[in-house]
Amino acid sequence: MDKSWMHSDRRSKAYEFGVEAFLNFAVENLLTTTHIRCPCVKCVNLKLFGVGIIRDHVYFNGIDQSYKNWTFHGEPWEATTNASRNVEEDDGHSRYSFVSEEIDMDDNDFGDFGSDPYEFANVIGDGDQPVYPGCRKYTKLSALVKLYNLKAKHGMSDVCFTELLILQGDLLPEGNTIPTSMYEAKKTLCALGLSCEKMHACPNDCILYRKEYDDSTNCPTCGISRWKEGKDSILKEGVPAKVVWYFPPIPRFKRMFQSHETAKSLTWHAARKSIDGQMSHPADSPSWKLLDDKWPEFGNEPRNLRLALSSDGFNPHSSLSSRYSCWPRSVYDAHNGEYFTLRAALMWTINDFPAYGNLSGCVVKGYKACPICGDDTPSHRLKNGHKICYIGHRKWLPINHPYRRQRAAFNGKPEYGIPPEPLTGEEVLHMVENGDRVCWKKKSIFFDLEYWKYLPVRHALDVMHIEKNVCDSIIGTLLEIPGKNKDGIAARLDLLNMGVKTDLQPEYGERRTRLPPGPWNLSRAEKREVCNSFYGMKVPEGYSSNIKNLVSLQDSRLLGLKSHDCHTLMQQLLPVAIRSVLEKPARYMKVLKGYVQNRTRPEGCIAERYIAEEAVEFCTQHLSDDLLNQAHLYVLENTEEVLPYIEQHMIHIRTAYPKFRKRTKWLQDKHNSTFIQWLRFKVQSELEEDNHGVSENLRWLAAGPNMAVPLYRSYLIKGIKFNIKAQDDVRITQNSGVYLLAHTMQVASAKDKNPILSNMGFYGVIQEIWDLDYQKFTIPVFREYNDVIGDEVLGDVIIECEPFTRGMPNVDTFDELVGELGGQNIRGGCEDIWIE
Repeated sequence: MDKSWMHSDRRSKAYEFGVEAFLNFAVENLLTTTHIRCPCVKCVNLKLFGVGIIRDHVYFNGIDQSYKNWTFHGEPWEATTNASRNVEEDDGHSRYSFVSEEIDMDDNDFGDFGSDPYEFANVIGDGDQPVYPGCRKYTKLSALVKLYNLKAKHGMSDVCFTELLILQGDLLPEGNTIPTSMYEAKKTLCALGLSCEKMHACPNDCILYRKEYDDSTNCPTCGISRWKEGKDSILKEGVPAKVVWYFPPIPRFKRMFQSHETAKSLTWHAARKSIDGQMSHPADSPSWKLLDDKWPEFGNEPRNLRLALSSDGFNPHSSLSSRYSCWPRSVYDAHNGEYFTLRAALMWTINDFPAYGNLSGCVVKGYKACPICGDDTPSHRLKNGHKICYIGHRKWLPINHPYRRQRAAFNGKPEYGIPPEPLTGEEVLHMVENGDRVCWKKKSIFFDLEYWKYLPVRHALDVMHIEKNVCDSIIGTLLEIPGKNKDGIAARLDLLNMGVKTDLQPEYGERRTRLPPGPWNLSRAEKREVCNSFYGMKVPEGYSSNIKNLVSLQDSRLLGLKSHDCHTLMQQLLPVAIRSVLEKPARYMKVLKGYVQNRTRPEGCIAERYIAEEAVEFCTQHLSDDLLNQAHLYVLENTEEVLPYIEQHMIHIRTAYPKFRKRTKWLQDKHNSTFIQWLRFKVQSELEEDNHGVSENLRWLAAGPNMAVPLYRSYLIKGIKFNIKAQDDVRITQNSGVYLLAHTMQVASAKDKNPILSNMGFYGVIQEIWDLDYQKFTIPVFREYNDVIGDEVLGDVIIECEPFTRGMPNVDTFDELVGELGGQNIRGGCEDIWIE
């Protein structure tokens, strides 16, 4: 049937004839003239009207041009997608309906497919239409997703979003495909599997008002009303007191496999080539391997999903059951072009400690709150702090760790205990089923899963939650932030009761109490210095929040720290800021001492050596040819195709200079100075031979770069932006700091003739970004300070090395530094703390 009239002008004869043909077609197939779905752009086949009203709607509003297959009006579904979908027909029933009957699915299990198994492909096909005729940048779907993202990002109301859509449609040329309402936009997104369900819930999280409780008005557990109570204490019937937003997982699982790239990534663990014995993917974990070995029918299908349940400290509704499984489900794999039966298994949960108690059934507070130690939890109640602390954590340190011997820094006692073995899932299940529930308050519902008791790791703690709590406590105590400071009268009295740091006990006056400054207290000047350090920090784009905006210099505190900010502070930024108030070691004096060769004239040795280094540094800055050669050599040394030639050149040097074959450093220096020219002649000689095998890239690399080197202030490499220092000086973020781990030679001193090969980290700040031009391609190179990163000339660099030992370092413990218990803990040069 000709449907071209749908795109015609509504005032044309073609549109008029097309409307009449459509209505006649609908009446003939539906055998009714009063209950027909209206296909106009406002009703979008959601409302039923008579023929006359539909005719008016189609003329005034226009017909929905995305309605290509008139399935609601009697036209049979015709698959317009690629034949590789491999849909098998059997007695008039598709493979989809066959699977549905076999495993007793209901319509909701298919998500939003309805009766059309290719609705997703249909929506994607409509989405490929340009947003208006001639537009190449946006399609209908991409424009809608962008607009909807703005709505969610800025909290736009539905009415505002609808008006924005109407305005966008008016601004764009005629024939644009922008939806005209929020409802129409949401209908498209729901077809993508991006819908959710709203469920009424008990305010105390007892039940969900669904299934057998669907018509209840009061909670059968606590008796609280289902409806919201107004300010006048009158219940607003029909307005729920609490709503749970439920995102069905099954349609989202199916959507993942509808994307070719995502479907390919979901099986990366099975297709990857390198298995190095390291934990680089959850597939390397014992839990993953256990499921593969114990249930091979599940493990043999690499597309089956392993899930992790992430929760954030809420009390799960008792009516939710883990028996609601999401396997088996028939899913289309866009990567392999076939349907398969998808199964999923819950591997573990990820949550904070309170949620861990809810999900596992373990006690997480009180005297026996440790799920590992159980009855032997080393707990101590603080009389003045009114809390229980757990001070046996040092037993998990290595047996010879120096912290085990420290007393004054901890509870006044050394730690000689060994950590207990965690209980297996089978042991936990046996305990809770046999009434041994000293440390367990209930049986976890996850044990209803047949494999749950065999998993070696069933619950994992969210480190970000714990790290934020620890960071808030440390920052609050160091900067004495009200409400977050863990130091106070109660803490000092509890230390006194434990016999630890007794000289820090509070001193009571008539009107206020004095707290002597402890080792952790900072003076006002030090607090300002720490805050100034944070205030002046510049971090790479996307690394964290703008640290400058988190600092309040007026009252010396950090405000508004998010979880990721706390992570970056704990891992890297806090030690840098604290370093500004610590004693500065004179590191350069050690370098100067190394200059002394004649002990009777140390001043002359230092002076002459320093002058020589200044001269070398000055000359290096002005020898541009040498710098270009260094950069070129760095490129060659880090090109895999050149590595065989490097080995050949080293053999050539050892053969040509047999007297120096044992002097590793001399050989390396000779290699650095002659390799570029040797490689050029070597490749040229090979090119003169037949079937030489020299690639085009190697040919241009051996020829060397162009002498004219362009410089850039910024450079984007693999999605990461790098700036030079001058560019960062005028920006709020810094992308000029770099780190390189290089496998290079290391020398113990200037006289060391036999350096060792090992990994070494290089830090620096990018001063220039060069783009070396090799005619057919370019290679960016960073120049930091006054050297090309990674191409350090060992003759000019002295690196002090210490042998690596597997044992613990012999360091002074805190007790050895401060003496026995009761030693001096009061910090000098710091103001007293007064509490009213």
